[in-house]
Amino acid sequence: MSEQVLISKHTAPLISREVLTRLDVAGPRYTSYPTADRFVEAFGPTHYVQALAQRGEGAGAMGGAATPLSVYVHVPFCESVCYYCACNKVITKHHERAKEYLEALRTEIDLVVAQIGRGQAVSQLHLGGGSPTFLSDDELEWLLGALQSSFRFVPGGEYSIEIDPRTIDAGRLKRLAAMGFNRLSFGVQDFDPQVQQAVHRVQPYAQVAELMAQARLEGFDSINMDLIYGLPKQTSESFARTLSQVVALKPDRIALYAYAHLPQRFKPQRRIDAEALPSGADKIGMLSAAINTFGEQGYDYIGMDHFALHKDSLALAKRQGRLHRNFQGYSTHPDSDLIGLGVSSIGRVGAHYCQNAKTLDEYYDALRRGELPIVRGLTLSRDDLVRRSVIMAIMCQGRVDIESIELSYLLDFRQYFETELRLLEPFVESGLVQMESDGVRVTDLGWYFVRAIAMVFDRHLQADKTVERFSRII
Repeated sequence: MSEQVLISKHTAPLISREVLTRLDVAGPRYTSYPTADRFVEAFGPTHYVQALAQRGEGAGAMGGAATPLSVYVHVPFCESVCYYCACNKVITKHHERAKEYLEALRTEIDLVVAQIGRGQAVSQLHLGGGSPTFLSDDELEWLLGALQSSFRFVPGGEYSIEIDPRTIDAGRLKRLAAMGFNRLSFGVQDFDPQVQQAVHRVQPYAQVAELMAQARLEGFDSINMDLIYGLPKQTSESFARTLSQVVALKPDRIALYAYAHLPQRFKPQRRIDAEALPSGADKIGMLSAAINTFGEQGYDYIGMDHFALHKDSLALAKRQGRLHRNFQGYSTHPDSDLIGLGVSSIGRVGAHYCQNAKTLDEYYDALRRGELPIVRGLTLSRDDLVRRSVIMAIMCQGRVDIESIELSYLLDFRQYFETELRLLEPFVESGLVQMESDGVRVTDLGWYFVRAIAMVFDRHLQADKTVERFSRII
């Protein structure tokens, strides 16, 4: 590679290899602040019940006019293991195990509704995993029925499900549309046969292409495709072929993740031959190629690892400054409370974060006792709230309005963040940040390193410098 690298034709300045290397550090993805590694076991079911009850009382006082909820349901089951996967999952071919899990979800839903009241509005639903399509159509329909009898799904909401193409056919897509799902996310990762073999996830291009064509016939509002760069056996040439195949299918959104090889934390990754992983320089080349390819094909860069067609609602939200971020990533909907359901799910209600038990045994045991399965969480301090506002402004709008922060929290921004503003100086010198009289602005080039910029305002991270638990930015 040349001394100057990155980014796309849409970005005038280039960035030096030295700066790129310096910024390619491990860091949080900031789906929340503070990040989930800061949750504590002292936060338990009682705290979550209080948070839910407070929301329910507030909604009642406002005549039910509280901001609509976002709901996430985790379905942990997969028939086979993908070696790269770092998700919380249960590998099994015994589909009968779903029955007990669905009954537990019904119990958890009832416990939540008992606190917030039946009929709370929901404008976002996402089923993730694992593989939600491990469930049969009848089981998915039953689950949707349980949710719809407890919450009020508003017209025009985003109701999405993650799809494992190996578990879906045209008939199943028709059923999903009939159930009310209007958004799909296809887990693809890579189309190269050798790469698919190396990560134990074989799904031919023709199969995915046929499913996407059928999904469009069924009228789904948006189709997302997940890709990963940095996988074993990937080369610049093979990844370029995958990119060509992806843009030929024209998904509405693309999530392009960097593979983080952490075999000490994620057991399935121990089956990956580390010698077959591409080098750091090759990964940077793949990222650069993807950015250029997507830009040339009409995709806007949203932030971090997300791209969307220029006409897509996510791209429109970014242009209009309405982008938000939660545990599912970037969102077009206002920052809302998130109800997490299922094993290991994370939720947020008001100034409280919480996470469910990570194993099925713990999850089931808590529900049998009639308790919400919360095992850890956090109540945010005033400083956490201030910094969350700043970090989310950086991650979503690419700009911090100083006056807005000062008025919201009654503080002197430059004094409060004196140290952080000094730490931003190298980013200013590299052309990634501009200091303006009334705010801090991320430049077009800086968007590609927005995680590193946001990290400057992370008090917890700056205090202990512990970043090894996170994936690298590039």
